[in-house]
Amino acid sequence: MVRRKHLILPLILANLFISHLSADEKSHLVADLDPFIHLPGAHLIKPADLDTMFEKGNWNRNPYFKWLTKDKSRAIFQRKDTQNLAVDLTLLEGSVPIEEAIIDFQDGEFLGITISIFNRGDGGSITAADFEARNRSLGRHLGQQLDVRPVRRTENPTQGLLTAGWIWISARGKAVLEHNPAAPENTEFLRMRLARREAGGAYEAATKDRAGATVTLSELPRNVAKKPDGSIYVGGVPMVDQGAKGYCVVASAQRLFEYYGIACDMHQLAQIADSDPNRGTSALVINKELGAIDHLFKTRFECLAIRHASGLVELVDDKYVGESISEKDFYKMISKWIGEGIPLLWALEVGHFEEDPPLEMQTSGGHMRMIIGYNHTTDRIIFSDSWGAGHEFKTMASNDAFRATSGLFLLKPTVR
Repeated sequence: MVRRKHLILPLILANLFISHLSADEKSHLVADLDPFIHLPGAHLIKPADLDTMFEKGNWNRNPYFKWLTKDKSRAIFQRKDTQNLAVDLTLLEGSVPIEEAIIDFQDGEFLGITISIFNRGDGGSITAADFEARNRSLGRHLGQQLDVRPVRRTENPTQGLLTAGWIWISARGKAVLEHNPAAPENTEFLRMRLARREAGGAYEAATKDRAGATVTLSELPRNVAKKPDGSIYVGGVPMVDQGAKGYCVVASAQRLFEYYGIACDMHQLAQIADSDPNRGTSALVINKELGAIDHLFKTRFECLAIRHASGLVELVDDKYVGESISEKDFYKMISKWIGEGIPLLWALEVGHFEEDPPLEMQTSGGHMRMIIGYNHTTDRIIFSDSWGAGHEFKTMASNDAFRATSGLFLLKPTVR
């Protein structure tokens, strides 16, 4: 049986529907995301409207989307194809399939949407004809919505521009439709952003004609916050969800880039760094992947510490250097960079030490997190996982964190 749900908003959005077969038949759902790319209707959507637009029905969790943050400022829709559930995401009345969509809200108002129309990590491959069809259809749509002719974007690696495509900017909003330069013959990703005209951060950075952070190093300390219990941490780090792929490194890098106002997502970063979702996440692999990224985006990468034998040492030019770093010096590094408003990328072996809140299931192996703060009163470090809502602010005993560490990395903007 097919059911339809209508958005309870002004009439301009009244044609929204979600069709799906009941769980008693085949669990195949379809989510039409057109309301998020039609103007001015998209500007009227509130966080609470998502639950009305995409009801979970009899499912324990909403099968269409999930919140990436507890404050409901960011939600993600992901195409699914599992044994008991398939969720198709579409645009333009079902004519354009997509892989993923991230919706951002600010102060309870719609801010913008980032859509992965195609990416190799999720979609595998795409024909040149399919690429061209999706690209043309969405390009025409954006021109109609923003009522302005686009400006061509041409890749310029020397300036850090690693994508090609088109940019639209008008009083109604701004949009970017971009892809890796080798497309359509060798398509890695096709990405679209649509946002309010005043939207900053990655939305603003995506329209610039050169790469680099849209915030400066001198502005970052403003993001350092303190709780009454003594917790000192960096606030405002965007959340992403790496999904089932082993993309913890590039997912963490994306979060840092968004925090710095650099427009690049994990799918593009995975292509640049040659990340393999099935490959192990060793500290040396992390060092190689991040080292391939930094200069392209006007950022500086440094390996602060890496596990060698029984201790943590520096790594310079792929060589272990110096004596073991003490716990005291390890914590000094964390305190220094957190004080400057810069989260650190943290490689570790998970599952060996207790953390709060605890992992939902027994997990072990190499992983990357972000250290975002510390608490000297309770002697704990504060970290964040790229796993969505509930993973923004977590803690572990400092001595356990030191012992679990396989690598500690710095990735910061160079703009002062």
